[in-house]
Amino acid sequence: MIDSISFNEFAETELNEAAAYYEFQVKGLGTAFLAEVERSTKLIQQNPESFSRILKVVRRKILRRFPYSIMYSFVDNSIRILAIANHKRRPYYWRSRN
Repeated sequence: MIDSISFNEFAETELNEAAAYYEFQVKGLGTAFLAEVERSTKLIQQNPESFSRILKVVRRKILRRFPYSIMYSFVDNSIRILAIANHKRRPYYWRSRN
């Protein structure tokens, strides 16, 4: 069982900004984005080692329907969300986060 899951402050900002952007584009789309992130986070909690390893301790869960990935680390039975990364942004911009 996973002891804890937490968001890096920048990842939390990315999540909120993306949801606001989608909601501005189409009413209800921001809510759908948040629901997809929540669904994906639950999948990560259930089996954190099942998603692609990007770096030594960083893994990636690609979202369905949206061009984003959840970048996270799984260490000592804890999950740390490092980024809600847009696929069009420069890769690995989040590497210095913990």
